[in-house]
Amino acid sequence: MAAPRKHREAIIDAAVRLFRQNGYSATGLADIVKASGAPKGSVYHYFAGGKPAIGEAAVREAGRRILATVQELGASAGSAGDLVRRHAELLATWMAQSDFRDGAPMTTVLLENAPQDPRITRAGREAMDAWMAVLQARLEADGVGAERASRLASLTIAALEGALVQVRVEQSARPLIVAAEELDRLFAASRTV
Repeated sequence: MAAPRKHREAIIDAAVRLFRQNGYSATGLADIVKASGAPKGSVYHYFAGGKPAIGEAAVREAGRRILATVQELGASAGSAGDLVRRHAELLATWMAQSDFRDGAPMTTVLLENAPQDPRITRAGREAMDAWMAVLQARLEADGVGAERASRLASLTIAALEGALVQVRVEQSARPLIVAAEELDRLFAASRTV
């Protein structure tokens, strides 16, 4: 029975990739089945709710991956600004490798489904809350007050997600690098100790 579980993960991985490249609406179940290599029946077995259930799973998986990256960077970063700069550099490299065609899988799914689909909306909120908690904790460790750190963590996600859109439009990593540099300056100016 281990093989079918493998199909579930393959379906989620394919959905994350396709949503990132094509968007949620432009990706059909047949596309996901083909890209995953899973039998069509696996889609309905693991995702009885259809494409919205796959969208929720994709948002959760993309959120998990980003959280793991942010936590890893946070463990070795010298400051919150260093964490954000390094994360922006990773994102810029990834975007350049895709010839600026890839997007953020969570963003595409959330833009097309929140708030209409409460499960997808909740998955997105939980993912963003988890990233913000890591950023807030790092900012507080750097001497930023709790309320200000919370607001800066929220701003950071908004700035980086917006910069990813600009990166695709400009076909340049510049918006990500600029956003990270300006956030670093803002973090430094917000320290109280």
